[in-house]
Amino acid sequence: MRPNNRTSNLMKAIIVVADFIVLNILFYSYLLIVGGDCGNGDYCCSTAMLMVIANIGMVGAQYFFSTIVHRRRSTSELILRQSTMLVILYSVLTYVLMVVSDRYEGVDMPGLAFMVKFSVILYVGILLSRYVERWSIKHYRTMGRNRRTVVFVGNDPRIIDAYSFLAGSPYMGYHVLGYYADTELVQCPEGLTYRGSVGDFEEEVRRGSLPQVDEMYCCVPITAQEQIRKFMRYCRKNVAHFYYIPIYTQPFGHTVKFEYLGNTIVFTNYDEPLVNPTNRFVKRTFDVIFSALVIICLLPFIPIIAFIIKRQSPGPIFFRQLRTGLNGRDFMCYKFRSMHINKEADLVQATENDPRKFAFGDFMRKTNIDELPQFFNVFLGDMSIVGPRPHMLHHTEVYRQLIDKYMVRHFVKPGITGWAQVTGFRGETKELWQMEGRVQRDIWYIENWSVWLDLRIIGKTISQIFFRDEHAY
Repeated sequence: MRPNNRTSNLMKAIIVVADFIVLNILFYSYLLIVGGDCGNGDYCCSTAMLMVIANIGMVGAQYFFSTIVHRRRSTSELILRQSTMLVILYSVLTYVLMVVSDRYEGVDMPGLAFMVKFSVILYVGILLSRYVERWSIKHYRTMGRNRRTVVFVGNDPRIIDAYSFLAGSPYMGYHVLGYYADTELVQCPEGLTYRGSVGDFEEEVRRGSLPQVDEMYCCVPITAQEQIRKFMRYCRKNVAHFYYIPIYTQPFGHTVKFEYLGNTIVFTNYDEPLVNPTNRFVKRTFDVIFSALVIICLLPFIPIIAFIIKRQSPGPIFFRQLRTGLNGRDFMCYKFRSMHINKEADLVQATENDPRKFAFGDFMRKTNIDELPQFFNVFLGDMSIVGPRPHMLHHTEVYRQLIDKYMVRHFVKPGITGWAQVTGFRGETKELWQMEGRVQRDIWYIENWSVWLDLRIIGKTISQIFFRDEHAY
């Protein structure tokens, strides 16, 4: 076993132990606070027995949903999902053990309310520990420890996407040597070094001068079978992982997925998750509950915001504008007015030093306060909490002619925030490539939607309130 693999296993063991430490500290503290009250006025069984049951429950939960924080390709979304399932299963197993002990052993055990309250506390504790663990691993790998060395072979543009993912975060701990190809990649990122032709790679392998590689990503035509076999043999001999990036999917664009027909891989039209009625129901239910809570909290502040807007700029409190929504239908979008009344509101985007903005309006835009009335749009069903941002009608007409698949982003409801906005494509689009990047990310969101992805985007959006996005103006 290589040293970096041993280190990863050690990381996992440390994190699992940390989970038990968090559990025991929180559970014991909680027992001290509740004072052994079972909820019916009776005194519960001994603290020691409850601690044993709590730890047995965690053993079962860890067996099915153990930590994945140490895994290099674990996204925040996957970690959140795994942690949530860990706590849910732990709560169920522990409560069942308590019920069994109460019924068959004749020992008074805490009730359901006790378990629900503690589960919430444990969930917060686990999430906080995951944040600390993730930060610690990132810091450790940033120093050059526990790294995996990667090399690419081929010159298909899909290599750039793979490189951007692997090298995009120091948390993953990947060191990319570069790529070998018979012709150099166009618009290649600065960090992806061209190391020579495929023949040069084979010569370095033959001489033994190629540095130790942990992973190889091969992106050559599937018809080059003998060449691919050579690369695989090299990986087997050097205990390296081999990955093939299929370039024959490129002509299909964004709208295919692969499935297994027995043992055969076949490609088919991608079935967007939100086509499923159950997924739409889940998303809509979340939208209604979340927006209702925000509206209730917002109501007391509307008079204050209205007073300040009126003081700084004559005109209405709310800005109303037709935007393009689901299936290309127009709807009336609401915002707090952040600009003086002007004739260019439906044609020109806001710029960083836009003279149309008044002082409080500029503050609202930087902190996203101006977007809060859109929760009424969500509650009414015109928008969702998360989705592609709705554009003004003028921009829809312009960009649908310039960008292929631009209108695909309207297959779902527009959102208050979206994947494009939290990945660097927020605000003014000065050049066409910026809108193309936004559309590409909107389509990716549509094809990869999940509840966990929505929660991740919401979390990133909230963080932008405290850590200002330079594109927020």
